[in-house]
Amino acid sequence: MLKFEFDYELLQGIINAAVDSALERHSLSNNLPPILNRTQFMELLDIGATKAAELLNREDFPVIRELGHPRVLTHLLLQWCEDHTDWVNKNTGSSSLIGTNRSVNLRRAK
Repeated sequence: MLKFEFDYELLQGIINAAVDSALERHSLSNNLPPILNRTQFMELLDIGATKAAELLNREDFPVIRELGHPRVLTHLLLQWCEDHTDWVNKNTGSSSLIGTNRSVNLRRAK
């Protein structure tokens, strides 16, 4: 017979961390404009013009240029950041609203 024992406090802690992370992520995305201009994008990630240009020219980065100047769709940016957590944590500034020990921690609870 197979018997399982659960540490309910540990499980509750994991669930709480996941829920808190999801709430923070959705709170941030609800408070941002749907489309970011270059300046807003740079402020959000706390990056300079050089790093912004590097990102805006990456093939896998969610930039649209049809509006005359580069714009970033906020929901796609947040998804890209989640998919590229290591890059975000390594390259964004300490005032960034996205990344480890910031408003939105992109590491998912496992």
